[in-house]
Amino acid sequence: MPADQQRLQLDEKAIQAAKQHSEDGVVTPAYGPWRDEIVRLLNDALATELVCVLRYRRHHYTAQGRDSPKIAEEFLVHANEELGHADQLAERIMQLGGEPDFRPDSLLKRSHSDYDESQNLNEMIRTNLIAERVAIEAYRQMIVLIGDKDPTTRRMLEEILAVEEEHADELRDWLGK
Repeated sequence: MPADQQRLQLDEKAIQAAKQHSEDGVVTPAYGPWRDEIVRLLNDALATELVCVLRYRRHHYTAQGRDSPKIAEEFLVHANEELGHADQLAERIMQLGGEPDFRPDSLLKRSHSDYDESQNLNEMIRTNLIAERVAIEAYRQMIVLIGDKDPTTRRMLEEILAVEEEHADELRDWLGK
């Protein structure tokens, strides 16, 4: 049959296999060997988001200078959005049968971004911009790695990536002031 006349058909064996092991929830055999690796990537992203929450909150409370009230409020907005990302990641890890890793002693080791104790407002903005750029690159790579292995996780990461890009744009604009 020519390619333009082939029928799209579901894999009946995979559908039958999905009827087994209902206690696995969303994790069907089609996840194959990738589930554990995806959970590991998500836990590293979770650590990154939690470090970002802490950094943004610190900057919110310690920002000083002429433009600091407005920027400090935006730091808090970013912190809350990063916390929302952490919640999404933790929920997805649970759906995949993993366990979200919130251990404080390993956050900095697993995080893609750094914590920061800057006192200067411009340095805070620059540090946060660098962290957002790191998150953007990490999420972009995760999206490529996951590809079609887990479309639900990929879409969630794409949504988070879009917010991280908005944060980076905003921070870049603040540096231009």
